[in-house]
Amino acid sequence: MSSPRQPAVGFIFVTMVLSVLGFGLLIPVLPALVKEFNGGDTASGSHMYGVLVGVFALLQFIGSPILGSLSDRFGRRKVILLSLAGSSIDYVIMALAPNLAWLFVARCISGFTAGVLATANAYVADVTPPEKRAQSFGLLGAAFGLGFIIGPLLGGFLGSYSLRLPFWFAAGCAALNWLYGFFVLPESLKPENRRPFSWARANPIGALQALKRLPAVRGLAESYFLVMLAQSMLFSIWVLYTGHRYGWDTRQVGLSLCAVGVLSAVVQATLVKKAVTALGDSRAMLLGFSLSITAQLGYGLAPVGWMIYVIMGIGSLAGITGPALQSYITKHVAPNEQGAVQGVFSGLMSLAGIPGPLIATWAFGWAISNNPAIRLPWFFSMFDHAVTWLATHLLPRHPGLPFFLSASLVFFALMLAVRSFQRHDPGHAVAGPGKEEVRRMN
Repeated sequence: MSSPRQPAVGFIFVTMVLSVLGFGLLIPVLPALVKEFNGGDTASGSHMYGVLVGVFALLQFIGSPILGSLSDRFGRRKVILLSLAGSSIDYVIMALAPNLAWLFVARCISGFTAGVLATANAYVADVTPPEKRAQSFGLLGAAFGLGFIIGPLLGGFLGSYSLRLPFWFAAGCAALNWLYGFFVLPESLKPENRRPFSWARANPIGALQALKRLPAVRGLAESYFLVMLAQSMLFSIWVLYTGHRYGWDTRQVGLSLCAVGVLSAVVQATLVKKAVTALGDSRAMLLGFSLSITAQLGYGLAPVGWMIYVIMGIGSLAGITGPALQSYITKHVAPNEQGAVQGVFSGLMSLAGIPGPLIATWAFGWAISNNPAIRLPWFFSMFDHAVTWLATHLLPRHPGLPFFLSASLVFFALMLAVRSFQRHDPGHAVAGPGKEEVRRMN
């Protein structure tokens, strides 16, 4: 009788590539489909697309800690299969959707079950020794980059034949991924490391409160949220900004996104291990934050389009931040809490995805408009005059304003991280790998 397959990072790498590939397929065509349902009107179509993205992020924020806690109780494999099934159903509904209401139904399902990333991180923590986790998380980042390279290019090609075809292809990727998980992917969480399911930890607010028991992780959670908020602003404004300032068309925008994916994959697969091993988790994080600030300022100040590709090189090097942060977290969390904590961080990423696009698009629109007045949504309209006064006196009327705001957020994240290291790992942030970390490496 053959022995059961042993869990390994390679299994989860394949799962992540297929998952991100399916997601990337939709990037070029989902806005066009929403616009089509709005009678071809760009303004209302853009608004509804923003709401659709916000609903997905909100449901992901609610669902991620629940799935993380479920993975701590029942194992990673079952939660991964549940997430993949939700993605497959989502793509099929969108492929058949006759109106916007069905798109919202599909996005709610997909948002709630979008727990693959958090559970994949917990899977890696289960099967990788502490001193090698940064490298393994870097491979997951490379998987994300690979899927992001292929997905949008393939989605744009298929979408030129039919807006619905990429959805069917994405559904096929998710179904193939589910079959791979069902027949090939082994369980990584040992029975002795499992713990009972608790709604106190599974609800998003309770999950955040649970971080009080882990002060080092809580401090980095604040930094992580700010960085994700800045990143969501960058992605949401990229097409509008490059088109307005440099006159880029959709082909040029697609090539720039492909370049981002290539650079990200190279950095994650080749440089992360060396950088984190040489610097230690904390110093690698601080370097990554600094590089991110530099890149954000560069994007906002670049006078000509070709400079964006040079700045991308700096921005891609900031990719050491995520794996270093994940490695640091896993070393400060018990084995039976990895899934819950990863779920919290995935939830923070989803939460940041709700206000980020709104802040970026409003800031950009105000910066390039001849009208200095800011019009907030009706439920915040009472603050219109106050916000307009503050923006007029404190912010530059420059098309790069969203990137300047993003750089400011990352700077605050850097300060919070330094404070956290000083409180919980004295000397660790300035002296490279700590004693305990060096002991583990040896």
